[in-house]
Amino acid sequence: YLFISLFLFLFLLLLVLNIFHLGSSFAASVLYKGLCSLYTCVKSFLELGQHIWERCDTARALLQRGCPSDRLEDPRGSTVLLKNRRITFNPKEQRRQRQQGQVTQLQPQTVLLNLRPGEPQSFVVKFKRVEDYPIDLYYLMDLSFSMEVDLPSVKKLGADLMEEMRNTTSDFRMGFGAFVDKTVMPYISTAKDMLRNPCKRTEPWPCTPPFTYRHILSLTANGSLFTELVGGQRISGNLDFPEGGLDALMQAAVCEQIGWRNVTRLLVFSTDAGFHFAGDGKLGGIVLPNDGKCHLHKNVYTKGNSQDYPSVAHVAETLREKNIQIIFAVTEEVRHLYEVHVLPKCAVGTLSNNSHNILQIIVEAYNALTSEVVMENSKLPPGYHISYTSRCKDRKLRRGEQGRRCSDISVGDEVSFNVSITAPLCVPAAQSPPRVVIKPQGYSEEVEVLLSPICECSCQKDAVPHSPTCSHGNGTLECGTCRCKEGRVGALCECDRAESGEAFDSYLCRRDNASEVCSGRGECVCGKCVCRKSGRKPVHAYYGEFCECSDFSCDQYRGQQCGGQGRCVCGACRCHAAFRGRACECPLSPESCLSQDKQICSGRGDCHCGACICHDNRFRGPTCELCPSCPSVCTLHRECVLCRAFSLGLNPKECETRCVHLNLTLVGQAGVLARVPPSPGLHRCMEVDTEGCRVHFLLRTGKKDDVHVALERECPSGPNVILITAALSASVVVLGVALLLLWKLLTGVHDRREFAHFQRELEQRRWDRRDNPIYRSAITTTVNPKYKEQ
Repeated sequence: YLFISLFLFLFLLLLVLNIFHLGSSFAASVLYKGLCSLYTCVKSFLELGQHIWERCDTARALLQRGCPSDRLEDPRGSTVLLKNRRITFNPKEQRRQRQQGQVTQLQPQTVLLNLRPGEPQSFVVKFKRVEDYPIDLYYLMDLSFSMEVDLPSVKKLGADLMEEMRNTTSDFRMGFGAFVDKTVMPYISTAKDMLRNPCKRTEPWPCTPPFTYRHILSLTANGSLFTELVGGQRISGNLDFPEGGLDALMQAAVCEQIGWRNVTRLLVFSTDAGFHFAGDGKLGGIVLPNDGKCHLHKNVYTKGNSQDYPSVAHVAETLREKNIQIIFAVTEEVRHLYEVHVLPKCAVGTLSNNSHNILQIIVEAYNALTSEVVMENSKLPPGYHISYTSRCKDRKLRRGEQGRRCSDISVGDEVSFNVSITAPLCVPAAQSPPRVVIKPQGYSEEVEVLLSPICECSCQKDAVPHSPTCSHGNGTLECGTCRCKEGRVGALCECDRAESGEAFDSYLCRRDNASEVCSGRGECVCGKCVCRKSGRKPVHAYYGEFCECSDFSCDQYRGQQCGGQGRCVCGACRCHAAFRGRACECPLSPESCLSQDKQICSGRGDCHCGACICHDNRFRGPTCELCPSCPSVCTLHRECVLCRAFSLGLNPKECETRCVHLNLTLVGQAGVLARVPPSPGLHRCMEVDTEGCRVHFLLRTGKKDDVHVALERECPSGPNVILITAALSASVVVLGVALLLLWKLLTGVHDRREFAHFQRELEQRRWDRRDNPIYRSAITTTVNPKYKEQ
């Protein structure tokens, strides 16, 4: 679809240029080069009046159109390894090459890709972790007051880390830097006494004045010097919780004072707080964006109070550019702030209360970072596409985003990545970047890929300006075809556009006075029709003297032109030998009308265009084999079989008259009939006679019907009177007992309820057995309401 769309766009562009007479030589050249880069270019094989772009198509299509194979231009892309230094394989060779600065972990180093648009070019990138590779580690520590308990652990880190890293490399260097925050309100207190001693204490020692970032020790192999300088550091302080860590990260990455070498670069960032980022500087009146440059004077960051904090993305891009892998050693409370996916290769470790596990965090993070290889590339030019596939230690093929990475890589392991780059339609050279860089994240080695699009055919280099072939010098002969000067048209530039009248040309390009110019399907050039391709499908073209013909406008059958059984020629189907009809829909062979017994339409119809037309409307099916309303062949012969074999049904005289055509054979049991193998025209029948018995017989139809009848009938047995009587009697007894038990259960429940009710009434009586319950005293007692007892 992409190629078709681009081709259609370029075709329409050329058409517009011709219509408005703007077809300058420059525009034609650009258009022609674009087509030649997309499709196969050929030399002269066009007829008079055809367009130049009609020489460009797929190689197969051009050969079918009559292009000579020796005149075919088909430029292909290629991959050239310009620099392919092999990977360092053994420690002895590595030590010798390290002295020359040539330890190699990535192969190849420089690749040239000659890219034909739309055709991908691939090459393999190999990576191997070599043994004893040099390491630079810079320790960046938060020296705010909350990190006071962690400082002693860092002071003794130098010697311990040097000792531990000897197991990994003999060439290890480390440095140290510290940060707090910007020295303006509201990040720190600007009172004079707070600027001198932000902790307000003197014991055991006062705090050092606040600072943004301070570089203390450049990268060195002297572990005792690290211990000495770090041991002299004192804690400082600030007001708010976030720190200025991003300022320090930026300076540590870009400043040459750090002493980074072109080796594995690690940066350990230790803190117990979050970080300020771009925009937070407005709180202190700082609005100038961070420029990402080094501003150290006497190892102190001087732009902290005039430039804003950098953004996380800015820091990430700088770390990626400088090939620095970062290790965050932070407390559990702020761990989630540093688990960001924006940064390149990084690891996060959780500090203990006093950072005593800092050595373990660094070693584990280093192993985790170096055991994974992630390939990345610089920005590609517009329209270019790159894809990766990888084969890691398990040798399984990975694609997509997983094709960029390999994990669990140990020292000595080699992995490979297949990189494929595809170029779009050709663009001017000034818009194409000269190269693309591919490298593993966190490593300094890289593969330089030079891009060279193929936008011209080789024959264009031999163009002949003012060639006599092109009407006495009125055009340039290029790849066997004339590219006309402005104002000249025609395949050989034989016509002058000004002299050639439009009315005259139109007259020559009409079939009759009532028709359109070139049937409305082309252009009239020099009195001849130049037919165009279909607007819907550019592969479909019109042809003929007046563009009256096409090979895609024939009748269709079952969704296919000419039913897939012929060729469309000038709007009419030319069917194959075995088919006929307007859309080649009628096969001449009656094979599709044969029934199972090899009769045409089962003898009940005629075959027309490969389909049966049944004589009787009751019959259906592809071969007139179905008759839903007709009795079966077994039912038709039932009465004759019953009267001939068992003297049932018809009377003897009628049976002899109607069933004389049957050739009857009697067998003993039905099992004998079941063993007869199936064959064409044989029917297995089972019918029920007048006594309700099943009769089995085999029927073979023909001129005289043959019938094999089993004398053994399957008659249903009579009812078992004793069993039925016993079952009925037992049912009556069981039902009577069940009813009695149910009546007894209900009466028992009723009696219990009545007795319980009687007992409740007895318990509720309240009679005094000494007095008659109907006795009433004759004495009436009246109390004075005003009487009050003293």
